[in-house]
Amino acid sequence: MQYSLSHHKLQLVLKAQGLGTGDAGGIDKLFGGADGYYWYGTLRDMCPEGKTLIWEDQYSMVNAINAHEKATAEEDDMPPQIPTAAHIAAICKLLGNPG
Repeated sequence: MQYSLSHHKLQLVLKAQGLGTGDAGGIDKLFGGADGYYWYGTLRDMCPEGKTLIWEDQYSMVNAINAHEKATAEEDDMPPQIPTAAHIAAICKLLGNPG
């Protein structure tokens, strides 16, 4: 399955659930539970405004997310966070492109 990410797609995902960008609790749940809002923010940060990122499979997408997290954590002199299986499952569900 192919996966894609854009600011527009993230807006559509939130809108479909009746959520706004400031609804941290709702976004937490939607993106896999505790720290889901963090991963939503990470996805927004890694995608340039007006662009779409596309991955051919979930492994490529997860590797890109982890690489972005590692790079930004190094900039902030912090250890990188690692998404849980629940975060990955939710992100895959939300960003997957149907057949």
